[in-house]
Amino acid sequence: MFEPLTRLPLRSIDDAGHPLSYVESGQGQVLLLVHGSLCDLRYWRWQIPELSRHFRVVAPSLRGYWPHAFEQASPLFTVEQHATDLGKLIDETVGRPVHLLGHSRGAHVALELAAQAPSRIASLILADPGRQATPSATALAFQKQAADLLARGDVEGALAGFIDTVNGADTWRRMTGWFKEMVRDNAGTLFSQVAEHDIAFDPSRAGALKCPVLLLGGEHSPTRFKRSMDVLQAFLPQAQRDVISSASHGMNLGNARAFNARVERFVLEAQA
Repeated sequence: MFEPLTRLPLRSIDDAGHPLSYVESGQGQVLLLVHGSLCDLRYWRWQIPELSRHFRVVAPSLRGYWPHAFEQASPLFTVEQHATDLGKLIDETVGRPVHLLGHSRGAHVALELAAQAPSRIASLILADPGRQATPSATALAFQKQAADLLARGDVEGALAGFIDTVNGADTWRRMTGWFKEMVRDNAGTLFSQVAEHDIAFDPSRAGALKCPVLLLGGEHSPTRFKRSMDVLQAFLPQAQRDVISSASHGMNLGNARAFNARVERFVLEAQA
């Protein structure tokens, strides 16, 4: 752990021998933050201190990520399993509906949880949601290439290829030290992710959601994320949509001030 999260105790619940670790800060309505691929609860370092001024922010590391990172492929690493784990976390630590924010693959997990258990969700924010439609062979190929490089011991090559494909060219080289440390800690999850089955989400399932929804994109995010939101929006007539300026896929880091302000405003309006 590192600043500004070092002052927060690392808590956990146990799910059949698989600890689910999380941090929390603040009081009031619960805002649950769900990270994406190669990340963990540390990804929200610029969100937890700011958003906890208004909400009780809960940020877990999904099953298989730091500090209990999988180093080899596991059948327990799936979007459905991660959604089920989060449902248990809500039941055991909150006990009432939460405002749910997911980023990238974490947005897919959040969407799956909302579809599985809509009564647990007070509002839903999907930031550059990924993989809710059937991915193309090309989209899957870069993940396999990254996993193959990792298996051969080329950690930097694997991570650079993955991050640059998802976020844009030269992103890995320009990333700060703390971000690279986090991603290296979760590198082994690539083996589980590339072996993951049944990864598609039928977007028509989103049509059953009645809670407020915000679809949030980065101004410079790769176009596939915009296409994903286009598909979802067709099934979510109540959804708001917005763009974080001067930011790409990692919008909560690239323009944290604007990201935090938009999330705060949406959640406050949703609970009014």
